Formats: sequence, structure tokens, C-alpha cells
Amino acid sequence: MRRYGKHTDEDDIRQRPNPKGNRARTNIRPKHEDAADGFVLTVDRGRLTCLVDDRKITAMKARELGRKAAVVGDHVSLVGDLSGKKDTLARIVRIQDRKSVLRRTADDDDPYERVVVANADQLAIVTALADPEPRPRMIDRCLVAAYDAGLEPLLVLTKSDLTSADKILEVYSTFGLNYVVTNREELATGDAAERVRERLEGRITAFVGHSGVGKTTLVNSLVGEGRQRATGHVNAVTGRGRHTTTSALALPLPSGDGWVIDTPGVRSFGLHHVDPSRVVLAFPDLVPGTEECPRACSHDEPDCALDRWVEDGHADPARLYSLRRLLGTRERREGD
Repeated sequence: MRRYGKHTDEDDIRQRPNPKGNRARTNIRPKHEDAADGFVLTVDRGRLTCLVDDRKITAMKARELGRKAAVVGDHVSLVGDLSGKKDTLARIVRIQDRKSVLRRTADDDDPYERVVVANADQLAIVTALADPEPRPRMIDRCLVAAYDAGLEPLLVLTKSDLTSADKILEVYSTFGLNYVVTNREELATGDAAERVRERLEGRITAFVGHSGVGKTTLVNSLVGEGRQRATGHVNAVTGRGRHTTTSALALPLPSGDGWVIDTPGVRSFGLHHVDPSRVVLAFPDLVPGTEECPRACSHDEPDCALDRWVEDGHADPARLYSLRRLLGTRERREGD
């Protein structure tokens, strides 16, 4: 049925009021000058637990942040209900600039980067000497990720009561790594935690490692009672650990001077995002030798200037071997 006649003009059209039509559109966002500063402790299915002063606040990301996501270790600004009471929810309206970002990809050919933690100073690479067997390629990959992110690596070797740490330490002696060797008895008595804690004071340290290497057990010993996480065991058939930590969690040291971030156990550490030039920066004795390298040099090719740099006695050949060992991890699978 025709509502209007054949010769309808604009005056015949009935105008319906639009309740939204009288509001001017704008791209100006609120400044949230009264937002409180917080520290992200953990993220779980879109909900973030943040520390504001001495209160734990549950928050969600504000829509105005778009696709930018906050991760454990981020310093953020929050508005809304900051009481920390049950069933209250705040909003994260700003993510402050990060001083470091630890990333990984699912595999070396996966372009999608996953941010593991933000603002860490140190990466503790936890590896068992036995049960499960150590995987040097995994250590190499974690070292590459640490150097790329500007973190200082710390090698933590567990279960030295089952086998000696000498072989592993010999492999990594040229890297100049800080390391701690522990055994299961020391973990039980707390002696291991005391020696590791000396390396953590005043820093934010992210812990990474395979499932079953004792990472979460060590973290529990470091942070004290009341903050422990569930631990698992090693499968006797596969020799692999079972994932018990499913999300990263920041925990304060008992002294209040330093943080430990426990991350889920990983079985791969992709390096698709890594720029080889950043890895070289971890070898200051080799950096000057790269000035004569051809453009986009991979530092592992026939005309690389580092060979001449080492031949002229400016650096130890073992250091160049160590660098190329790390740079080659992208071409080798961790189990090789």
C-alpha cells in the first residue's frame, strides 16, 4: 500500500525524532586525570587482576584501548570501582610505556607474536639436569628471546642430585651467564630459594622452562607460604611434565623488593620475531666487528666481517661460535 501520493515532496515526509541525532560526534576521548596507577598481576579470560596500592582489583580493558592488550607486568591506569570488594569491576584506560617486552611465537614460521610478560629485568631459564632430560636448544632459544628483549638471562639448573651440571655449564661457559645449580633436597629445605633469591632482589624476573623441571616448585619456595601454585609431575612414559600453570602470575618476594613472574610451562619457543642484529648486542666484544659486515648480514655467511675480527685477535673464537649457535636456533628444531 502506497503511504504517500505520486507527487510527494519533502514536506510530505514525516520526520521521526532520533534520540541520538542531537549528540555531536567527537573523537575526543576523556583524559581520566583521576585514574589510579596499577600493576597487572595476572590475566584470565579478559579479566585482569591488578595491584592498586595494597588492594587487588579486578578490571577489564576499556573499549577505547582498541586491540591493545595489557599483559602481566604492565603498569596501567584504572578508573571505576577501586575498592577491591567482591563483584566489583574497574576499567583499564591506559597502558603505560613498557621498558621491555618478552615475546615468543608458536613456531619459527608463525608471524603472530605473543607477549609473555612486560617490564621484566631478568629472564630465569629453569632447566632440569635429568627427569626430564635437558634440552640445550630450548635454552638457546630462551637466550635469544632474552637478548632480543634486553633482559639479563639467569640459568637455573635443577635436580643436580640426579646428574652433574658440569656438561651443561661447559657448553654455556663462553656466554658469561649468571647461573645457580640446585638439587631436590635444597628445594625441600629452602636453601635453593635463598641462593636464587640473591639474584632476584630489586628486579622483576620472569621464570620460563619446560613442564616438570621444577619451575613452579622453585617459585613457591621463593615467594613463601600463602602464595603457592599447584605443581605437577613428570610422565614416566613420555618423560615430559604436565602443565599445571596455565597463566602467568606476578608474585612479590617476601622482602618486598622484587617480583617473580611464573609463566606456564612451554614446549616450544618460536623466534620468528627476532632481529639478529639485536642478538649481537649481547656480545659487546663482537659488536665493533659487525661494522664492516655487508648489509643485512646474518653473521653466519662467507663474507661476514666477524671472521676477520676474530682472526685479528679482537675476540675469542668461542664467542663467535656461541653467537652463531644462537642465531642458528631458528633453523633448528628444539629437539634436534
